[in-house]
Amino acid sequence: MADGNPHPKAEDAERIPYSLDSEQAVLGAILFDNEVYYRVSSFLKSEHYYDPVHAMIYDAMEKLISSGRLASPVMLNTYLKDEPAFTEVGGEGYLSNLARSVPSTVGAPDYAKVVFDLAVSRGLIRLGTEMIERAKSSDLEDSPDEQLSFAEAQLYKLAETGKYGSGFKPFGAGLTEAIELANAAYQRGGGLAGISTGFRDVDKKLGGLHPSDLIILAGRPSMGKTALVTNIALNVARAYKPALQADGSVKAKTGAVVGFFSLEMADEQLAGRILSDVSGVPSELIRRGEITQADFDVIYEVSKELHEMPLHIDDTGGLSIAQVAARARRLKRQHGLGLLIIDYLQLLSGSKKSEGNRVQELTEITTGLKALAKELEVPVIALSQLSRQVEQREDKKPQLSDLRESGSIEQDADVVLFVFREEYYLGRAEPKEGTAEHIEWQEQMSQLMGKAEVIIGKQRHGPIGNIKMAFDAKRTRFDDLAEEDHYPRSN
Repeated sequence: MADGNPHPKAEDAERIPYSLDSEQAVLGAILFDNEVYYRVSSFLKSEHYYDPVHAMIYDAMEKLISSGRLASPVMLNTYLKDEPAFTEVGGEGYLSNLARSVPSTVGAPDYAKVVFDLAVSRGLIRLGTEMIERAKSSDLEDSPDEQLSFAEAQLYKLAETGKYGSGFKPFGAGLTEAIELANAAYQRGGGLAGISTGFRDVDKKLGGLHPSDLIILAGRPSMGKTALVTNIALNVARAYKPALQADGSVKAKTGAVVGFFSLEMADEQLAGRILSDVSGVPSELIRRGEITQADFDVIYEVSKELHEMPLHIDDTGGLSIAQVAARARRLKRQHGLGLLIIDYLQLLSGSKKSEGNRVQELTEITTGLKALAKELEVPVIALSQLSRQVEQREDKKPQLSDLRESGSIEQDADVVLFVFREEYYLGRAEPKEGTAEHIEWQEQMSQLMGKAEVIIGKQRHGPIGNIKMAFDAKRTRFDDLAEEDHYPRSN
């Protein structure tokens, strides 16, 4: 290849995987034809180059080409001539030699893949060395569980991106992602950039479930938190349609692969709820076996339909936030992941460092869930209990201050939703039959029967407000509430 390239030390050459020839081949091909850059830039970054001068050249090429200018030896020399390392390898002459030494640009993507793969190998060596040194230290504050969690997180990042974290990104990169989100919303008919929940009015208020968002769904017992999140999981998983991308990867066209951590309810109980929801057969009858042959036939047909649904349930109890993160990463690697659900927040545990301090532990958990949402680039819905102070008020509608240890939950969440069913509270306050109060109570119950509210207490990127919904207690099913403006017009 070209003359003047720097050489690594002899001891490094024996143990560090790299290929200067491949690096030079990629750079030379781009210099010969700038269009080659677009064929390799989707996966190859400057940090994947072993030689720092090559990384510097590739970075300068990226800036020139991205701004619509020609990345030629003359132009690059203008930008890099004051860099001592660049001058040392030959400056413009080195670049010209690179361009002349390329017999064909056809093999450039293959050379780029070699550069990328060797960078991943070096990353594995760095991580392995770091873990060996960390394990040898025998630090009492650094338990084996924490070391395993750290190693798995770093391996996941390496497998997903080929690097250890992107650091600062130029504003243009974020701008491109924002435009892609806007385009996705436009392609779906407008107003919905995220994953559809399957509920019209919820989607209208939230714009769908957005990647990297932490969504807290809170409520008192019997309000229907698990029912609502199960309905969302079912709607999202049933709507899943994969689409093959140009680079060979698969992305969801609609819906998503769902991961559901059911820390309170066994997977068969959750499956029973879903069967009831889809079949229309009340869940209590399914549990007791009080069903007819016709009911069983419907359930059987529904089960066949749902069998291949991309909904993955983990009902292991007592998980830590580190274990949840590790299992979620593994699920994404093995099956893909577009939505993660945790039922519920207070059943997770933090690290040993926070033992005895529940507020500190919950802060670690919510911060960890938000970090996981960003790392996996998926929305995370975490259910949360509310404090008993709700029961002490005349107005039972929940508010942000009702969140248990609300500081960390409210701070880390992008969206906070409350589930509220006034019917539940009114039903427990039935007056004596035959009285005027009882007649008034019956009228109120008839108005509230089968109705619920989803209250948006916080939304970082949108409005707050109330969403009225229908609730079928027998099927534990939420639905859009048919209102006058949603009725079909009569002729």
